[in-house]
Amino acid sequence: MANSKQVLSLYKQMLEKAYKFDNYNFREYAKRKIHNSFKEHKGLTDEKEINQFYNQGINSLAQLHRQTTISQMFTFDKLVVEPLKKHH
Repeated sequence: MANSKQVLSLYKQMLEKAYKFDNYNFREYAKRKIHNSFKEHKGLTDEKEINQFYNQGINSLAQLHRQTTISQMFTFDKLVVEPLKKHH
């Protein structure tokens, strides 16, 4: 059974993976989708539904891992909307 700490940890892990996308559009889409999904399921109280959501999240985390790995194999030109990295 998944508790709130495990769900929060899953949320953080998924966001960390989403930030690893090199492509701005993929990165922003993944972040938005993760945030909206967890926000939508915030009020779940039934243990069975919570476990089902948690298990789906674990599968999605594995999928994100595969997608970010593939994304890092290719280079993309930076878009105009992307912030530039500051050099010190």
